[in-house]
Amino acid sequence: MTHPPSEPTAAAPSQVLTFVIGDATYGVDIPCVQEIRGWSAVTRLPQAPADVLGVLNLRGTIVPILDLRLRFGSTNVQYTPVTVIVVVSVMSAKGPREFGMVVDGVSDVIDISPQDVKPAPELGTSAGGSCVRGLVAVAGLMVVLLDINLLIGREFPATGAADDSIEAA
Repeated sequence: MTHPPSEPTAAAPSQVLTFVIGDATYGVDIPCVQEIRGWSAVTRLPQAPADVLGVLNLRGTIVPILDLRLRFGSTNVQYTPVTVIVVVSVMSAKGPREFGMVVDGVSDVIDISPQDVKPAPELGTSAGGSCVRGLVAVAGLMVVLLDINLLIGREFPATGAADDSIEAA
């Protein structure tokens, strides 16, 4: 029995959590978002990069906290009542790991159709655009869609023995 050719189906829209850093709006795929928390102080770690603020203990898991504002070059960062930590699951060489991203505020969850996503312009290797998976216009705003695994996961590809002992504690 032969079947008629199937109709091409449009890719399903994906949901994206949008957040702001300064005047810019960014988005990450909602399936990687684990939690949104208000700002709380972190335990600082010696010799950590400037954008790694420290760690939080979230229900028994030690979660590194990165300030995306510092990572993206902001110089005047403040921790206010609207500052939030977006906890995301990132794929590393050892599997999924949680990280917290400090942002100025969370905006909304939006539906994005794949055909609406435009490629990021080539800005050269020094611009760090490799974590940008595309751009989309939503309600008059340009949303920069981030690939969270490239933004964070590559930098923390595997954990060492020190991390294993922290997680086991």
